[in-house]
Amino acid sequence: MIEDVAIERGHEIVARIDAGDVFDLRDADVAIEFTTPATAKDNILRAWAQGVPVISGSTGWKPEELKIEDLRLKIEGNKTIISNEAGKVMLVWSSNYSVGVNITFELNKILAQMMSTQPQYTPSIKEIHHIHKLDKPSGTAKTLAEQIQDADLSKYRSIEDIQIESIREGEVPGTHIVTWDSEEDTIVLTHIAKGRRGFALGAVLAAESLARQQHEIG
Repeated sequence: MIEDVAIERGHEIVARIDAGDVFDLRDADVAIEFTTPATAKDNILRAWAQGVPVISGSTGWKPEELKIEDLRLKIEGNKTIISNEAGKVMLVWSSNYSVGVNITFELNKILAQMMSTQPQYTPSIKEIHHIHKLDKPSGTAKTLAEQIQDADLSKYRSIEDIQIESIREGEVPGTHIVTWDSEEDTIVLTHIAKGRRGFALGAVLAAESLARQQHEIG
């Protein structure tokens, strides 16, 4: 689907790499990496070895695990960005590239900040995905929990203090539900993906932005 969206937006796909394929990205401006937590780090390092920056949406691991000298790591919202010593961005990682999910992230932060002064409410998160998803809970659910933790460190010292329910059923693209419950009422923030195209579009938009930056740097 990422390939379909990229072609629709006028891009050329110069390589498609699956397990066991020859890893040749020399003609690529940007690599888009959506694989597994067991293979993501190696894929990124192999792309870097060919001088190709990466957009990664593989969850179940953290870019901080890439312990490479002379790299600079910064976190912007739900994105982790790694640059080399020359300031060139070599990796953009996010738990979710969907435009709608990123709006949900911003709403979640605002709501969590408001709830930091309302101790009668208790947060919980439910995420529902297709049966093929390997990581549990989802990276998006972890990001939502981390945002709640950041808003009230005194009560939720780690994301383990926030209940996360993970459900795997059918071919559900992805549903995330943040619930704040009290004896008086319940507040619910929900994002329901209707398909995977939104995730693909977000990844391609991120790749376009990264490619523009590379050309501007020269």
